[in-house]
Amino acid sequence: MQHVVAGRNYVFLMGIVLDSEGLLSKLLKGGRWIMNKTTKNESVSIVIPAYNEEDTIKGVIIGIDKTLKNAKINYEVIVVNDGSTDNTSRVAKELGVEVIDHPYNKGYGASIKSGIRKALYDVIFLVDADGQHNPNDILEILKYMNEYEMVIGTRKRGSYVPIFRRPGKWILSIVANYLSNSKIPDLNSGFRAIKKKKALEFMNILPNGFSFSTTITLAMLKSAYNVKYAPIAVSKRVGRKSSVNLFKDGLQTLLLIIRVIVLFNPLKVFVPVSIILFVVGFLYALFVLIFLQFHIPSGAILLIISSFIVFFFGILADQISALRRGKE
Repeated sequence: MQHVVAGRNYVFLMGIVLDSEGLLSKLLKGGRWIMNKTTKNESVSIVIPAYNEEDTIKGVIIGIDKTLKNAKINYEVIVVNDGSTDNTSRVAKELGVEVIDHPYNKGYGASIKSGIRKALYDVIFLVDADGQHNPNDILEILKYMNEYEMVIGTRKRGSYVPIFRRPGKWILSIVANYLSNSKIPDLNSGFRAIKKKKALEFMNILPNGFSFSTTITLAMLKSAYNVKYAPIAVSKRVGRKSSVNLFKDGLQTLLLIIRVIVLFNPLKVFVPVSIILFVVGFLYALFVLIFLQFHIPSGAILLIISSFIVFFFGILADQISALRRGKE
């Protein structure tokens, strides 16, 4: 069957569109249109979680489209509209990309999960919808994906970071670096590539909220997968203000960091707590014994006993963690 569109001839054959020059321009797969470039075997699914980003989503999609077309990379773009109350969904649909509409706001992590499940390709690339990232950096990250399971775009020195977030990010980084036993340059970067199979492996422990990026970073590191950090430039976000709450999301992230480490390396959490309880109890008992009266107070005994209980709980948790990893 032959049609003329915008002055050019197109032949439709078995769901494939061939233009008059005989070049494959689009391929219909899974009920949606995918930009197809046949000169390279690389394929990537771009997942963009978006909530009330009508001012920026068009520029983000156009920038990605231009970059990947010029690089002749096979790709699809999936925008996950997380219950937006503005025209985010309509703007994205007008550009011809795949749009997943959540009926209500589920959260940043839930949006990424929806995109990952829908993605066709093995390499998933996560991009924020706020216009902070340069689409050219996608190519810089993709070149490492043959060697690594996840590549994270980390902010270069001098990149934009809101001043009020810096103390919280610094504290979280210290805790995460200690618990994961590795240096993480950018704990919650939203600009990263990951193999779909690896992302699906941790889907049951990944949160629906803002801490998705932090959790999957720690999970990949503690499972000894190959993770690389690639420097990128980050600009000030465009459009609406960020919906991230410094105290609420910061505390939630801290608790999730502890939770993930307990899942993979419980002794990193239980042993320090046990030592602290023992030292405090011992010093308390020593102080009372020397300076106040010649007996050991019940409070000190309770602290020391608690330290042993916590330690053995840690041993038990470590054995359960080892059994779980063995089953996997």
